[in-house]
Amino acid sequence: YIKRYTDSSGLMSRVLSLAQYYFPMIEEELIKAELPVELRAMAIIESALQATAVSRVGASGMWQFMPVTARAYGLEVNTMVDERFDPYKATAAACKYMKDLYKMYNDWSLAIAAYNCGPGNVNKAIRRAGGSTDYWDIYPFLPKETRGYVPGFIAANYVMTYYCEHGICPMESKLPLQTDTIMINRLLHFDQIAAVCDIDIEILRGLNPQYKENVIPGKFQPNSLRLPENKI
Repeated sequence: YIKRYTDSSGLMSRVLSLAQYYFPMIEEELIKAELPVELRAMAIIESALQATAVSRVGASGMWQFMPVTARAYGLEVNTMVDERFDPYKATAAACKYMKDLYKMYNDWSLAIAAYNCGPGNVNKAIRRAGGSTDYWDIYPFLPKETRGYVPGFIAANYVMTYYCEHGICPMESKLPLQTDTIMINRLLHFDQIAAVCDIDIEILRGLNPQYKENVIPGKFQPNSLRLPENKI
């Protein structure tokens, strides 16, 4: 996994670029939830920090929530808004989920594995391993795609610490590092915001990926709009 993350494909350069924008927010939420900041690396193995990532089975957003789990942790998923794509709200929900998983196992390797394949599969693997709760004992009994999840997590943490030693440099970030939010209480199209604020619509989409139709449905309930600080 370290080799995969340090190869010349440019993956980690892109991740490091996005990390400049997302990591301060992720770390803040983890600290607020009294969780280890190293858990930020899970967003790398889940989605390579892509807020709009969608898996082949329908898991979505930076933290790859399925709709049922997303709703259980307070995220709105409907035809207009999908808060799984909101990096801020999805990170807060992921922190709650990780905290619950840790309470279940009192072991971070098992909690991290359960985040990927669900507690049911981890419990099954524990039973098949004769009741052992050591990750490496249950490793052969986990679903194939989950076996690499904890090694991937370790490797992502390693590379985020030692990327310079591997000659990896962050790409230039397209997302503005200083942003703020305002609440919108009317129906508002991204085209209107782009025109009034003189801002590129792609930056608007990048900062507000939860709005599926480029429309903020604020008429039904107040919704947040994130903008570069100098456009607020």
